Amino acid sequence: MSNVQQETFDIIAKQAKIELDTIKPESTLKDLGIASLDAIEVIFDIEEHFNINLPNEDTDFDGGTVGQLVEAIERQLALKTSE
Repeated sequence: MSNVQQETFDIIAKQAKIELDTIKPESTLKDLGIASLDAIEVIFDIEEHFNINLPNEDTDFDGGTVGQLVEAIERQLALKTSE
């Protein structure tokens, strides 16, 4: 598991008040019982933690998986380091 994935899972678990081991890369935020408003809070926390901005197309709350979210974060971090 990458550091980005671990840190993302930690943020989601803390925000959703769920056990870390219930989060899988194929889980959606909806699967984890995270409502839309809470999902927005999760995204804000992730953006603040990693000091990035996630484009709206990378934050699909209903169909997007946690794994896809981690990939989006890694893309933004890669873009940031290449600037």
